Amino acid sequence: MGEETVDHKALAVCMIDISSDIRRKSLNETGLRPISNGVLEILRVVEGHPGVTVAEVAGRLGRQLSNVSSQLRELVAAGLVTRVKDASDKRYVSLHPTDESRRIKALLEDGWADAIIAASARLLPEEREQIAASLPALQRLASFLSEPEHVSGAAITAGAGTTPPGRNETSPAVPQ
Repeated sequence: MGEETVDHKALAVCMIDISSDIRRKSLNETGLRPISNGVLEILRVVEGHPGVTVAEVAGRLGRQLSNVSSQLRELVAAGLVTRVKDASDKRYVSLHPTDESRRIKALLEDGWADAIIAASARLLPEEREQIAASLPALQRLASFLSEPEHVSGAAITAGAGTTPPGRNETSPAVPQ
C-alpha cells in the first residue's frame, strides 16, 4: 500500500471544529454549568495523571505556572481537585481528582459520546467503518500531542518543578 497524503491543516481544523461542536451540543444534556477550555484541560491532566504537580500541569499545557496555580485554586475551592503535601518534602504538593470530578467527567464523556452517536447516524455505513478503523491511530496521535511541552525557566520557579526523592514523574464542568 502506497504512502497516503494527509491534509494536516484540514485534519487539524476538522478536529477543532468537532471538539467545539461536541462540547456545545452535549453541554445542555449534562445539566452542568459550562467551564472554560483552560480549566477543562487542567482537570483532564489531573485526572489523567493523579499525583501530578502544578509545575507538571503547566509544562504539559505549555502555560505559565501562575496562571495554572490560579485556576487550580478555583478547582480546589469547587471540590474538584485536592492538594496533597508530600510527607518527606512539605514543599512538594501533588494534585488529585476528587470523586465529584470523576462523576462530572463521566457525565461529560457520556454527553460527548451521545453527540457523536447522533451525528454519526447521518453518515453512510462505510464512513462509520472508516472512523472506527481510524480510532486506534487517532488515539495514538492524541497521546503524542498530549506529551508535556518543554517547560521554559519562566514556567518553573525556585524548584517548583522538581520531583522529590523516591517519586517518579509521570473533564469536567462545575456543577450548578
